[in-house]
Amino acid sequence: MVTRFKAGGPLGADARGFYDEHGFLILDGFASAAERSALLDRIDALVDGFETPHSRTVFGEHAGDRYFLESGDKVRFFFEQDAGGRPLRQALNKIGHALHDLDPVFDTFFHSGRFRQLARDLRLNAPRLLQSMVIFKQPGIGGAVNWHQDATFLRTEPESVTGFWIALEDATLENGCLQAIPGGHRGPLRQWFGRGEAAMLETRTLDDRPFEDADATPLEAEAGALIVLHGRAPHMSRRNLSAKSRCAVTLHVIDGEAAYPADNWLQRPADMPLRGF
Repeated sequence: MVTRFKAGGPLGADARGFYDEHGFLILDGFASAAERSALLDRIDALVDGFETPHSRTVFGEHAGDRYFLESGDKVRFFFEQDAGGRPLRQALNKIGHALHDLDPVFDTFFHSGRFRQLARDLRLNAPRLLQSMVIFKQPGIGGAVNWHQDATFLRTEPESVTGFWIALEDATLENGCLQAIPGGHRGPLRQWFGRGEAAMLETRTLDDRPFEDADATPLEAEAGALIVLHGRAPHMSRRNLSAKSRCAVTLHVIDGEAAYPADNWLQRPADMPLRGF
């Protein structure tokens, strides 16, 4: 059973202690029903305004794809592998990666005092908003996300990336909720992902020990809950084979006092620097 905490005000010592020990934290009631409705309406509007290209970029087959590589300062759409002939709204895997800067509804939601306070409580000295996404987890075809650590993909020196995952709909075992390994953030970083030779994306193995499914704890979350993930926290989600969607939005934040290597896959042009809260 995962201990849950109520959102509102600064993190208490018990919540902070739980996060330090486990590498994740669930804050119930973080996003109001009105905020969730506004975000879902805006997602529908973004999808309605998207012109489907002749060649769809499928998430999971995107490595080396310029549409993906150049999305750090854009809002781009990625498809499920098994989407087939589904309507657009039922075929998308995610939207990313600069919603927090380019879309007014997401800008208002993410650049809020609540996130600022939470970042402060998590000891991010100069928080900078790096990446935001809509993750659809479509009913019937929502793809599995394998075990990973966010610090593999969004690297700073020293490590600082922190994930904020907000459920817009109930996330359960049935529809593919997040799962994490308690205390796994105290282990080593297992992989490196970034730009290698000729700026092509590559993955390097740093530690070949696999994460074990038997160690996983489901992080079921009611709509409105926020899950905080330490950058080294191992987490994954299974396929959504149910008839219920599991839409969520995510934000990844780094410490602006840390160095952000140029071989990170996600890059911003000089005229669009990262912003704080």
